[in-house]
Amino acid sequence: MIKIKVIDQQGKASGTVDVSPSVFGAERNDSLIHEVAIAQMNNQRQGTKSTLARQDVRGHAAKPYRQKGTGRARQGSTKSVHHVGGGVAFAPKPRDFTTKINKKKKFGAFVSAISAKLGDNELLVLKTMDLKEAKTKLVADILENIKLAGKRILFVTNGKDEQFLRSANNLPKVEITTAAQLSVMDIVNFKYIVASVDAIKAIDAQYKDEPIAEEKPVAKKTVAKEVTA
Repeated sequence: MIKIKVIDQQGKASGTVDVSPSVFGAERNDSLIHEVAIAQMNNQRQGTKSTLARQDVRGHAAKPYRQKGTGRARQGSTKSVHHVGGGVAFAPKPRDFTTKINKKKKFGAFVSAISAKLGDNELLVLKTMDLKEAKTKLVADILENIKLAGKRILFVTNGKDEQFLRSANNLPKVEITTAAQLSVMDIVNFKYIVASVDAIKAIDAQYKDEPIAEEKPVAKKTVAKEVTA
């Protein structure tokens, strides 16, 4: 087991929490993290951008004037891209950006990213995120105590915490997510991750067992039988 240092809301040491080495002690794999992060960004794209190409513009395809004798450049249509009201060159059209992510790759990228955060001392564990009342100043004081004020921070809670969410919502560069929703993109996007002990235990339990790869059915070879006369 790996022991992670736990601090309280005043920034003082408050014991340790035991976690699995398979989750928080994985080998760093930057290429895998990059691959999964790009795939997750692609899956967030709507792909609804659309403009009119030359063939989509309303109008006619007749020549605006004769080919020779006018002293002007020859033109074949007013719908070409360099005319006002013409089409758009290489016009973007709606498309699907969805990228499939293998389960084992997604698992490997997550444990690699969270382990790298821990190894770089960018993952902090708070004993509790309970607040006396929903006030932004209380969360700001916590950031001052742990010396992360003004940094880009992601708080990770175990389940939805409305009181903490309302308290931290107005702080710049601070966002909140739950242990179940934490993704590789979240880990990559934020410099520091501050999680509660319960959230760390939930992440450990969720990623403790490596997913089993599905076996693909093996295609059977057909053997041609000899035909005897």
